[in-house]
Amino acid sequence: MSLNDDPAFWASARKHLTRYGPSFETIIAERAEGSFVYDADGRAILDFTSGQMSAVLGHTHPDIVATVNRQMGAVAHLFSGMLSRPVVELAERLAALAPGLDRVQLLTTGAESNEAAIRMAKLVTGGHEIVAFAQSWHGMTGAAASATYSAGRAGYGPAAIGSFAIPAPNAYRPRFTKADGTLNWQAELDDAFWLIDRQSTGNLAAFIAEPILSSGGILELPPGYLAALKTKCEERGMLLILDEAQTGVGRTGHMFAFQRDGVTPDIMTLSKTLGAGLPLAAVMTSEAIEEKAHERGFLFYTTHVSDPLPAAVGVTVLDVVARDGLVDQARARGKRLAEGLLSLKQKFECVGDVRGRGLLLGLEIVTDRQTRAPGFELGARIMEEAMQRGLSMNIVKLPGMGGVFRIAPPLTVSEAEIDQGVEIMSDAIAAAVERH
Repeated sequence: MSLNDDPAFWASARKHLTRYGPSFETIIAERAEGSFVYDADGRAILDFTSGQMSAVLGHTHPDIVATVNRQMGAVAHLFSGMLSRPVVELAERLAALAPGLDRVQLLTTGAESNEAAIRMAKLVTGGHEIVAFAQSWHGMTGAAASATYSAGRAGYGPAAIGSFAIPAPNAYRPRFTKADGTLNWQAELDDAFWLIDRQSTGNLAAFIAEPILSSGGILELPPGYLAALKTKCEERGMLLILDEAQTGVGRTGHMFAFQRDGVTPDIMTLSKTLGAGLPLAAVMTSEAIEEKAHERGFLFYTTHVSDPLPAAVGVTVLDVVARDGLVDQARARGKRLAEGLLSLKQKFECVGDVRGRGLLLGLEIVTDRQTRAPGFELGARIMEEAMQRGLSMNIVKLPGMGGVFRIAPPLTVSEAEIDQGVEIMSDAIAAAVERH
C-alpha cells in the first residue's frame, strides 16, 4: 500500500480544506529539492512547473535556505513605515537591472502588485478604464481579477467599471492573416483598438499585459507587437503595465522579457520568480510617474509592504542568477527543451504546436492536426500518465484552443533532467494515445 493513500490525511483534507481550483493531486508532497518533489513513498517527481511557476532556483536552494535562516535571526517583519537594509538594497539592484524603472515598491503577491500598478495608473492618468488581453491572468483580487479573462469571471458579479479586453495574438490560431496565411498581428491590434475607442468614455488609464500569456496558453507577443502596443497607449494617454510574474528574472533568456523588444513599460510588476517560491512582489516605475503619484497622494499601504525577510531573499535570488549565469543558462537549456518538444511534435500527430521562449514553453494537444481540434481529454490523460511516470506538468484548457501544457522547469535544471522529462513525456503521450 502506498503511503500516499493515508486515509486519515485525505479524510481531514476533505473535511477541512476549501477547494479553490482543479482537483488536488493524489500524492502527499513530503519534501522537495532541486528539480524534484518527493511524495510520501519517497518517489522523485520531476517538477516541470517550478512549483507554481515560481521556484526559479529549484527547491530548497542552499543559498535561499541560508538567507532565510540568517534573516529570521535578525529581523523578518516590521511596521510598514520602517525601512531595513535588504529592502533598499533590493530596490537599488532591481533599478540597475531595468534602467528607466527607478522607483520600486516591494509587496507580496502578483495580484497585489497588479492592484498597486493599476491603482497608480488610475491616479496618475485620471482615468479608470483598464484594457487587458482576453486570455490574461493577473490575479484573483479586485482590479487584478477584473483584468483577468482566461478564467474565473462567471458567477462573481460585476467586474470593475471600465474593464475592456482585446484578443491576444496567436500565431497557431490566427484571427487575422496575411496573404500567406500567417498571423497579421498589426491588423488584429488595429481592429482591437478601433473597438476600444468605440467603447471608451474617454477615461483610458492603462493596458496591462503579460509578455508571454502563460495561463492563456503560452501565447508570446511577437517581435514588434510590444512597440506597437506602447504606441497605441501613448496615443491615448494610457500607461503600459507589463506583468512579468512568470517571465521576469531570467526565465525567457533575458532578465526581463520586455528587454528583447527594447520597449520599457511605464510600470512593471514582478512576483513569482523574484522570490524563487517565497511570497515577494515588486512594482517598478519611472521617477516621473512615481513623483506624480506621490503628489496626488498615492496610497497602497499593506501589512507586509517592505518586509525585510522576503526582500533579503530577493537579493539572494539576484545574486545567484548573476553568479551562476542563469539568464544565459535559461536560453541554452530552453533551446534543448524546445528541441526535445519539437521531436515529440514530429513523433506524435496529437502535438499541434510548440511555442514560447527560454524556459517558458507550451505544447498544445489536438485531436486533429489539420483542423486543430482541441484535445482536452487526451491532454488530461497525458498529464495523468506523466505523473504516474514521475513528471509533474500543468495543462490549461481555454475555449477555442487545445489543451496546452505549460512547461517551466527551474533555471537550474540540468541537461539530463530535461532529457529525462522529454523521455517521460514521450512515454506518457504514447500511453495516452493508445488508451484514447
